[in-house]
Formats: sequence, C-alpha cells, structure tokens
Amino acid sequence: MTVLIDGRAAVRPELGGVERWARELCARLPALRPERYVVAFPPPGLAHRLGHGWEQTVLPLRARSAALLLGPANLAPVAFPRNVVVIHDAAVLREPSWYAPAYARWHGVLLPRLARGARRVITVSEFSARELRELVGVEAAVVPGGVDERFTPAADPGPARAALGLDLERPYVLTVASRIARKNLAALGVAAARLAERGIDLVAAGGARPQFRDAAPPGPRDLGPVPDAHLPGLYAGASAFVLPSLYEGFGLPCIEAMACGTPVVAADAAALPETCGEAALYADPHDPEAIARAVEAALDPATAERLRAAGLARAAAFTWDRAARGVDRIIEEALGQLGH
Repeated sequence: MTVLIDGRAAVRPELGGVERWARELCARLPALRPERYVVAFPPPGLAHRLGHGWEQTVLPLRARSAALLLGPANLAPVAFPRNVVVIHDAAVLREPSWYAPAYARWHGVLLPRLARGARRVITVSEFSARELRELVGVEAAVVPGGVDERFTPAADPGPARAALGLDLERPYVLTVASRIARKNLAALGVAAARLAERGIDLVAAGGARPQFRDAAPPGPRDLGPVPDAHLPGLYAGASAFVLPSLYEGFGLPCIEAMACGTPVVAADAAALPETCGEAALYADPHDPEAIARAVEAALDPATAERLRAAGLARAAAFTWDRAARGVDRIIEEALGQLGH
C-alpha cells in the first residue's frame, strides 16, 4: 500500500509554484497518512539537471515495491508503470519558445509520454485540464493549490523591507514572478513609470531560471529570489499586487497576496480569471497601458478595500490541507483500481 513521493522539486532552493506544491505534498501527505506515504529525496546536488538521471533511474528502483509513485512537479520516471503525476500546465507544449531549446525539446517529448502512461493525471485548474485534453489527449483530475497560515494581513513587513533594501516608509506595488518571458514583466514598464511619479516603487521578487528564456523587465525593480520566510511580510506590506502573465496554470501568488489582504491585479488570461474570480481587477496582458490603469485603480482606497475583503474571502477557500486531501482521494481511487 506504500505510495512513494518524488521529492526532487522539494529540495530545490528556488520556490516557484511547482516547488511549493512539492514541498507541501511531501510534508502534508505523510502527516495525513503516515502508513501510506514515504518521500524519496535526492541529494541536494541532484535537484536540477543532474537530477533527471536520478529521477529516471534511481527513483524507479526505489519504487519497485511501492503500489504507486506520485510525481508532484510535472515529472516522473517514464519507464515506471504505476505513476500518478501532477502536471501543473501545458505551457511548454503551448509555446515552446518561452523555454530554452534543450528544455523545450526534452519536456515536449517527456510530458506527453508521462501523461499518457500515468495511472492518473492531476492538474491544478480547469484551464490546465482543458489544455491537457487538447494538447495531450488525457483527462486530468483538478485539485487547486493552497496557501498556508503564514500568509495573513498580520504578517510583519518590517523584516522583509530591511532584508531586501526597501525604504521603510516608501509604498510599493509587488509582483512575484520569475524573470522569464511568459511572466510578461516587461509589460509593467508603463505602470512602473506612473507609480514612480506618485512616489511608489514597483518591485519584482523571483529572479531568473536557467531552463527558461530570460526576459529582464525594464520597469520593476528586481529584488531577485526572496527567502520563503520573507514572502508573507512582503505581500502584506504591498499597496497592491500585480501578475501580468501570459500563461498561468493556476496563479498561486495571486492567492497568497489575497490571503495577506493585498489588492490584486491579474492578467485576463489562462487560469487567472478562474483562480481569482471576482476578487481581482483584470487587464489585457498585451496592453501595458491597461495594466497601468488597473494597478492605479487598485490603489484607490474604496476599490482597494473592496478587493481586500473579496480577496480574503477568496483565499480562504484555498488551503494546502484541502489540496493534500484532494490528492489523497485520487490516490485512494488509483489504489482501488490496482486492487489494493
């Protein structure tokens, strides 16, 4: 009855949505059912490229006696016959140019093979389920992501401001996104200029990723990777949050911002309207002027208060405990199909 969890993404020092999912499931599933779940972590040096070899060769040997192998971060050993894999989106298939060529080729071949050969596929939104149905021809169960209790309006922004060199008095608008093409940070240039005229900074937390094509933003101040401990305070201290992405499978930073009581502006694209519902303002991600106007609107006191209340209510529906239980139910179904 053992289910082995692939912990490779959980040991990466970066912390994007995929890594957050991996960390949370690696912690919460064994806590939920310690008799069922065991996590296999590679050595830290195998978290990235060299780790593909560990994942495709060592991990399936570790999983020989397991009923199932759960891959929480888009990947799993392709030759293993009993995978359950969480595929967060199909961006690499939808637009390979957003990625480094070698990465796009590798994942363009591997992702469809994994999805079609898996016992079950899980994804994070109805949008991503439609993408996988269209581009890969598989049906995926939907389990949305969550936000943990540290993300709250009471989170202290002081340590984050001090650690990241932010003026203790100057207001800022925040985006949390890696410096990659599909995050569309260059579209924030107009907003950054207008906010600067009002004495407000526009700052970007996230840094670069080697597997993606870089897209250095001309407007936001780049804070680089931000330690996880500082993220709740960074969100809570922001006057507004903006995510102008061209493509998101879910948009976890929007929910984290909402949980911290921060008004949210999101691109009217991909999964973001599904994730944010009525609790955000939206703008065309291809229209920098529209994004700037939406950010300015979110700073209006009455609008900000409406978004804050709606966002707190929206975020309350997304918890990692709920996500872990949703994944566990799908694992239970897959085990039943195996006769366990």
